[in-house]
Amino acid sequence: AGLTTYFHPGINLKKIHSYSIKLYEKLEEETGQAVGFHQPGSIRIASTPTRVDEFKYQMTRAGWHPIEQYLITPEKVQELFPLLNMDTVLAGLYNPGDGHIDPYSLTMALAAGARKYGAQLNYPIQVTNLNSRSDGTWDVETPLGIIQTKRIVNTAGFWAREVGKMIGLQHPLIPVHHQYVVTSTIPEVKALKTELPVIRDLEGSYYLRQERDGLLFGPYESEEKMKLQDSWVTNGVPPGFGKELFESDLDRIMEHIEAAMEMIPVLKNADIVNTIAGPITYSPDILPMVGPHQGVRNYWVAIGFGYGIIHAGGIGKYLSDWILEGEPPFDLIELDPNRYGKWTTTEYTAAKARESYGFNNIVGYPKEERFAGRPTERTSGLYDLLKSKCSMGFHAGWEQPHWFYKPGDETGYRPSFRRTNWFDPVGREYKQVMEKVGVIDLSPFGKFKVKGTDSVKLLDHLFANVVPKVGSTNISHMLTPRGKVYAELTVSQLYPGEFMLVTGSGSELHDLRWIEDEVTRGGYKVEIENMTDEMGVLGVAGPYARQILQKLTTEDLSDGSFKFLQSRHLKLSDIAVTAIRISYTGELGWELYHRKEDSVALYSAIMEAGQKEGIDNFGTYALNALRLEKGFRAWGAEMNCDTNPLEAGLEYFVKLNK
Repeated sequence: AGLTTYFHPGINLKKIHSYSIKLYEKLEEETGQAVGFHQPGSIRIASTPTRVDEFKYQMTRAGWHPIEQYLITPEKVQELFPLLNMDTVLAGLYNPGDGHIDPYSLTMALAAGARKYGAQLNYPIQVTNLNSRSDGTWDVETPLGIIQTKRIVNTAGFWAREVGKMIGLQHPLIPVHHQYVVTSTIPEVKALKTELPVIRDLEGSYYLRQERDGLLFGPYESEEKMKLQDSWVTNGVPPGFGKELFESDLDRIMEHIEAAMEMIPVLKNADIVNTIAGPITYSPDILPMVGPHQGVRNYWVAIGFGYGIIHAGGIGKYLSDWILEGEPPFDLIELDPNRYGKWTTTEYTAAKARESYGFNNIVGYPKEERFAGRPTERTSGLYDLLKSKCSMGFHAGWEQPHWFYKPGDETGYRPSFRRTNWFDPVGREYKQVMEKVGVIDLSPFGKFKVKGTDSVKLLDHLFANVVPKVGSTNISHMLTPRGKVYAELTVSQLYPGEFMLVTGSGSELHDLRWIEDEVTRGGYKVEIENMTDEMGVLGVAGPYARQILQKLTTEDLSDGSFKFLQSRHLKLSDIAVTAIRISYTGELGWELYHRKEDSVALYSAIMEAGQKEGIDNFGTYALNALRLEKGFRAWGAEMNCDTNPLEAGLEYFVKLNK
């Protein structure tokens, strides 16, 4: 259907949308190819009070960008789209400049522009194999010969899985069936002086736009009714499949057709002249995967685009800037291909694609959780013990407690734009850690061991901070060539030349890829081991933390003996742990790294030892409140690839004499 919109619920993806639209506006002039670009604007319709809350929430984020976005009254909605039934319309979110473009013409214009500036396009041609050479370059095998290249960018749409398989990667992608319907001429549409804006009826879950003198609309049916093309996942895309379409199925979308007739009554008398059904490639979370891939040198991806038209121009620019400059032009961690891992099975991908497609138009709450495909194989040693006692959140495949239940609490997931059921319990946990002592499961942390003759040299090169001495820990940042904060890690030197690096759960492979790249580039003699899945972590924090842990060990935990930011190996209740005196809460505390299979025994021993002191659990919501009040920064919130460390208040950790 070729829809183009400035709107995106996120922050930085709006920049991608904006660049695409600005590029498409000048494509005809630049390439001489007509692209059929219409920009009548678009209106998202709110017909429930919760949806109005969502629009207000989105308006608070709109000032971040130069693009126009307005919350408009029902009267203004009707003025812009006079054919609407206004009975249920409470408000509209209006983006001038939105619209639609002809996908075929756009593709041809982009190809013409690429040729004009020296790109070589070879097609139709099949890639039969990919071979990586020892120097990091690639051989691309085709029936017409081998192409040697510095790097590969996989942009192969619904063939992306096949390309990945050639080098042993299982990209989590699945094609879904999407249908849209085109009507014949409608007299009321033909009589209009100006083109209608695109409508998105969010409760009806469809988009609708003018197509010549008729209307075109496309629904997103529920996860129970939608259809996956799963045979392509198991057997591959049928050879020769190209511009073919699927068989349409109006029954599947009938409730949405009825909703559209209710909202736009002129549809009732319109004839359907065409129903288009074709494949759209979905990733589990509906966002594309863009950038270099961990574990393979010089292999980049731009795959999994559920909305290929609006992303095309911006992603092309984003990727080429990244390739040329050696760092992303701005932060888009939500598109990092390395957010998925071995835990992303085909079953998980299918369950999530169903959910994501069905949820296309649901309300986008803050702190949103989606439950399909969970839990994955990534559960901590404490999952079975804690799952009924708390509200779990999803972090890079892991289940992690957000907050814990007590008798009288309203349990479960209750998202809202207003104060909701977790507010008082999180306050209770916050107080628990401030005044007594709390225990938190931190097992989802990304954890790497680095050792070898060049380990000190490597880390001195990678991090802006000094390398910690044996038995010490520090907070260190990896900076990009432009001086932006690519990552924040905790670095501990456990033995001479042997380090443990710890990062947030969402950054595990994002950070590992950067480290591995630097190792290759500098020829450092080191071994890196990803310990994330084998190692459990418990955090114990609060004024009584020392008192409780001291009951379980003969090691002296006093301040004089075990100082802040020191690390050592010890036994707690006969369980081997690596203890670091650090806590993201800002209170007295330790992080205890141990074998995953020891998690239950360690947790039970600590809980038992803390009965007199009133020990209790706390979750990541309370942790976040505690760290904010302490002024501890978080990567992805107060710092990322858009900020330099001085803006983020990190000068203490950055040694400018390095």
